[in-house]
Parts: sequence; structure tokens; C-alpha cells
Amino acid sequence: MAVPKKKTSKRRTRQRRAHDGISVPNLSSCKKCGEPTLPHTACSNCGYYGDKKVMDVESKLAKKLKKKENKEEE
Repeated sequence: MAVPKKKTSKRRTRQRRAHDGISVPNLSSCKKCGEPTLPHTACSNCGYYGDKKVMDVESKLAKKLKKKENKEEE
């Protein structure tokens, strides 16, 4: 089994990992509400994808609140 002959220096390690940083995601604005969203995804604020309503945001929010209330009761 191969074993390194010398210790890899901090400089060499950091140079190798210089391109591994996390980049900021590209955001586009929703056509309906103007909220920033990821491209090619439905808006989490209004539920529209382009001109079509894809998901019912109000019912999801109500379901989430109801689940939270039930958890607090227990």
C-alpha cells in the first residue's frame, strides 16, 4: 500500500482546495409577486410557476400551523 513520503504542507493543501468554495445561488424574481426565487422552480411565496398556479401555499401553511399546534399540546 502506498504511503506519502512527506507531509503535505498547508499551502499545497489550501491551493488544492481553493476552488471548493460555495457560490451564491442565482436568483430571479417571481413574475406574480416579485419575491426572489431559484430559477426553474415554483415560487414558495405565491405558488405560481410562470403564469400557472402549481401549488396551494395557503393550505400548506395552514397544515403546517395545525401540526405545530398539535405538537405543542403533547
